[in-house]
Amino acid sequence: MTPDELEELIEDGIEDADATVDLPRAHHDRNHQDAHFAAVVVSPAFEGEGLVQQHQMVYDAVGEAMTDSVHALEIETYTPEEYEAQEAAEE
Repeated sequence: MTPDELEELIEDGIEDADATVDLPRAHHDRNHQDAHFAAVVVSPAFEGEGLVQQHQMVYDAVGEAMTDSVHALEIETYTPEEYEAQEAAEE
């Protein structure tokens, strides 16, 4: 699985989501069973949800890929307002 394919799964599975996925750990074979990914997901669907629920929404969107294509997934979730505030704080 590629980062782009994982982004598409997340964006298709969470309403109005914008996902950015990368490989924080280098792999010789991008389809390797031990694939580690990092995802930043921004969606208004996260509003009013706790962090555990937000992460569960991402895992639900990834679905079966978590058992056969993705070994580990680091997740950061934000509402659009939280993401804008974080971006402004980093400037």
